[in-house]
Amino acid sequence: MISILNDRHASFFTKLLGERYIVNEEIRISYGSDETEDLNFPPSAVLKPNSVEEISSIMKFCFEEQIPVTPAGARTGLSGGALPTHGGILLSMEKFNRILEIDENNHQVITEPGVITQVLQDAVKEKGLFYPPDPASKGSCFIGGNISENSGGPKAVKYGVTKDYVLNLEVVLPNGEVIWTGANVLKNATGYNLTQLIVGSEGTLAIVTKIVLKLIPHPTNDMLMLVPFFDAQKACEAVAAIFKAGYTPSGLEFMERDALIYTKEFIGESSINIGDNHAAHLIIEVDGFDPEQLMKDCEGILNVLENFETDEILFADSEAQKNALWSLRRKAGEAVKSQSIYKEEDTVVPRYALPELLGHIKRIGKKYGFQSVCYGHAGDGNLHVNILKGDLSDEQWENELPIAIRELFTEVINLGGTISGEHGIGLVQKPFMDIAFPEVTLNLMREIKRVFDPKNILNPGKIF
Repeated sequence: MISILNDRHASFFTKLLGERYIVNEEIRISYGSDETEDLNFPPSAVLKPNSVEEISSIMKFCFEEQIPVTPAGARTGLSGGALPTHGGILLSMEKFNRILEIDENNHQVITEPGVITQVLQDAVKEKGLFYPPDPASKGSCFIGGNISENSGGPKAVKYGVTKDYVLNLEVVLPNGEVIWTGANVLKNATGYNLTQLIVGSEGTLAIVTKIVLKLIPHPTNDMLMLVPFFDAQKACEAVAAIFKAGYTPSGLEFMERDALIYTKEFIGESSINIGDNHAAHLIIEVDGFDPEQLMKDCEGILNVLENFETDEILFADSEAQKNALWSLRRKAGEAVKSQSIYKEEDTVVPRYALPELLGHIKRIGKKYGFQSVCYGHAGDGNLHVNILKGDLSDEQWENELPIAIRELFTEVINLGGTISGEHGIGLVQKPFMDIAFPEVTLNLMREIKRVFDPKNILNPGKIF
């Protein structure tokens, strides 16, 4: 594999793309990172194609020349999936930024991958339609990146994740061939499901150039509450109790005390009180079309919460207050990141096991001497574990912490969970894949990769 481009390569890309072939060092460095820790791997060049034909030509040439190609979107990922670790080319999809068609009759949208997720959501909302997956970075992340990582977000607890809305994909294969993976229909039992194979494949199998998404009617009403708990594990227990009682919130988020404090300071939020004895909060949202039914749901959830020791529950009584609460949750990652060098683990377990998972996190933190800050999509059993370096020595951080993470992931698997719920494996989690899968399963995945990409040029060094 060729990691550094020669003059012949440069001539080809310049002729094809002109000024959209970029070798400026400062730009290459800026494209060599995403939101994963402080990692940076500058590519030899940044390419910004604006048509499927250009991508096909690029891939055909790179396939023949064995040049590694790392596809990238907004680079908001947290697992290093868009880092060009093998040099070569970073293929930016930022110019694929058009919503091509909103089909109101069939409740579908056809979009290019470089459209910002929130822009897509707002566009279909104007038609009374709803695309629910909403990762915390929805205001900046691209829909193509959501496809690559099978992104979720707070709404996933009721509405599902990205894969539940993808009907069909136009993709460019590593050898430059262009195919559609499925059909623009709600049911499809025709052959293997290549569409769902591409979703969550982290840019290792093909480059997505067009996306067909299913939409649903947009809910007209929602209600939101903030519930303070004196015990964080009891807050986790309350999550399963709400579902067991028959309620399915449209959002059910967990934030422990440090996450709330850091985020309040980070965004300058002063209207929400955090008591000295508050250990954690749940953010609970219900949505739908009938306000009376939503009020009944809230009353039922409150009845469930009476079985737990909570402080005064805050109901958001205005859009501004709702936005303030959601901002607390969505900015948590950035806020924690601003405190220290950190690592974020994306654990997920059956929701009933959440209290036990939180207990293991704190026990392992105490054993290895690190501070953990936890928050996440509790309704899905998806807990983000932010590990702060703080006072740990470089030796502890580099050598002991991986042992601690392996111990944590082993407990996650023992609880029936897995090592990533929505951030993907990418670069930083691949050393732990053997905990999640036996070798026979990993070999099946490797063989799928080999069929799509026999020369291993597309996003090499990720997942395995």
